[in-house]
This record gives sequence, structure tokens and C-alpha cells, in this order.
Amino acid sequence: MAVRADLHLHSCVSPCGQLECSPRSVAETARARGIELVALTDHNTALNCPAFAEVCAELGLGAVFGIEITTTEEVHALGLFETVEQALELGRRLWEHLPDIAFDPEKFGDQVYVDADETILGEVERFLLSAVDLGLEDCGRLVQELDGLFVPAHIDRSAYSIWSQLGFLPPFAYDGLEITRPHGPIDTAGFTTITSSDAHFLADIGRRYTVLPGDEPSFRALRSALLTGDTKLSFSPTG
Repeated sequence: MAVRADLHLHSCVSPCGQLECSPRSVAETARARGIELVALTDHNTALNCPAFAEVCAELGLGAVFGIEITTTEEVHALGLFETVEQALELGRRLWEHLPDIAFDPEKFGDQVYVDADETILGEVERFLLSAVDLGLEDCGRLVQELDGLFVPAHIDRSAYSIWSQLGFLPPFAYDGLEITRPHGPIDTAGFTTITSSDAHFLADIGRRYTVLPGDEPSFRALRSALLTGDTKLSFSPTG
């Protein structure tokens, strides 16, 4: 048995995500494509995680709750958690370090958070793609202090990655590394790797995913697989 996991998904509260990407639509699309464990990881906020949790429970999907953090170096990194409360707490702490730059909906679209029935509850007024004033290691420690998993995102991309911003992998006790292609330009230094769709559009959900051993679609299974290095990666032909 094995579990297919897409651990990097965006919803309508991410400024680069589409309004159609409500937590319900994201979860329903993932389920229809055979993904069994999903993580919602919006930029610098977890405000859509409560609705996501409700919908995933309704659909029988395994759920992980997280945030894609933009560090002060403009490196993107995932903080992944077992509970909504942990993710929301990370969001509250990041908010204290997020610049007070007004969001421009005319330029970037919407930053709305919703309930499980897709009713808009509010809009985030700060620009969520801004970098927080915390470095990569500080963000990692913050996630791990909240008992989460710290996974630098798409480390082999030419933008917003460890490779593009730093050119090397700084020493830290990462819980894993996310890659987007089988052979990238950066040494993963023996850390367990995952791959994910990083979907900002419904059409992209599940185009890359990680296979975990066993039949339990859960945060616990993810943590175990990262610890033991027991992951298998599935890449789309187009990357």
C-alpha cells in the first residue's frame, strides 16, 4: 500500500492563487485526481486552513496544514503541521514580522479567506508575498518550536529558492527538502526529498506528488517517511 501526497497547494488567499481555488475546490480536485494526503500552504498565512480542515474531513481526505513562508532572503519554505491551531499560531507569529505593505487587488487579484461553503469571510490587507524579517534558520526554528516540519520549497528553481537566492544549502536540521525535477543543480546533502505541485490553479493539482509508504494518509505518516527517507517522487512530463 502507498499514499499519494501533494504537500504544497495554494488557495484564494494567496495573492498569486486564483479565486476559484477555494479550500473546497482544492480538496475536491485533489481527491478526484487520486491524491490522498493534501497540505494547504498559502503565502505567509493559514487563514484558509480551518475551512480546508472541515472540507477534507467531509471528503475523507488526509490533511496537513501549513504556510509557505517567504524568508528575509526571499527563500520560500514550507512549515507543515498536524493541526489547524499550530498553523494559525505560526501565521500569527509571522504577521508580527510581515511588512505593513498594502495589498493592491487591481494588480494581484484577491487575498480572500472563506468558510467551507465558499462564503467570503474577509480579505487580508497586507501584501502576503512580502518577505518577513526573519532569516531562513529563524523561520526553521520557529516552525520546529511549534512541532512542525520545516521543508525549504522548490529548492531547484531559478526564483525564490535556496539555489537562486543563496547558491548553497546552509547547514540546518531541515525535516526535508522539496524539489521539482529528478536532477537539480543543488546537492540535497542526504536530506529526504519530496515533490509537490505548488498548484496555484486547480488544473495543476497533483501534477507532481510524493508517495509515502503504508495506507495512512496523515501528518504522522509524513513525519515518519521524512525521518526514514522512505519517499518516492512522481514528476509530470512537463515538470
